[in-house]
Amino acid sequence: MSIISGFSVGGRNAATGTQVTAGMSVFTDKELEYLTGQRLGRIATVGADGQPHVVPTSFRYNPAHDAIEVGGLRMSQTKKVRDVRRTGRASIVIDDVLPPWQPRMIEVRGTAEVVASGGKAFGENFEDTIVRIKPARIISFGIDAASPEMNSRSVTPG
Repeated sequence: MSIISGFSVGGRNAATGTQVTAGMSVFTDKELEYLTGQRLGRIATVGADGQPHVVPTSFRYNPAHDAIEVGGLRMSQTKKVRDVRRTGRASIVIDDVLPPWQPRMIEVRGTAEVVASGGKAFGENFEDTIVRIKPARIISFGIDAASPEMNSRSVTPG
């Protein structure tokens, strides 16, 4: 049984010093490795008027909840928080492109909740309020060189 450890990239993208036993997460080992190496994602919510709302945001993987957490400087005042409180849903895309042209991405769709604490893990200037996204659907591409095709699956959080 392998252990994924070292989730402390910049102190922001996962809880410092935690370990996740392989097979215990809804994410693959390669997806977890990718998530901890990234710093910026795009969260999507739906407004009361039905219009999509997509904005860049900081994020981290929280192995204790097997979830993606989104934080910010004034989180409690944002549209994304209002939308999540109303709908209980959100999605996030984390992506990049390696030279010369090797796109990589992971999309996480799921249930979401506003949590009053946890934001200081992103940095001292961040508000403590966060949005926690529990995966229901994961789509990834270009993350695992051994499996270059798109990987999409529905998951049941533990």
